[in-house]
Amino acid sequence: MKITFKLFATLSDYLPPQRQGNIVDLDVPEGSTITDLVKQFNLPIHLVHLVLVNGKYIKPEDRHTHLLIENDVLAIWPPVAGG
Repeated sequence: MKITFKLFATLSDYLPPQRQGNIVDLDVPEGSTITDLVKQFNLPIHLVHLVLVNGKYIKPEDRHTHLLIENDVLAIWPPVAGG
């Protein structure tokens, strides 16, 4: 199934070369979870802070069970730093 995967700030370095900026369209297996994508792209878990699917916040405790579906947009931000 196809999804859109967006990584923001320093996390965009973890996307494959065929990306458009910080976005990549992916084919993922049915039944894939957010955690599956985090592991697939070797994202450091301490940098996976804000997670949205289709603009809806997904709590950390739900990320390993939230099933992605066709045409979902998964967006991940690292913690915000600075002042």
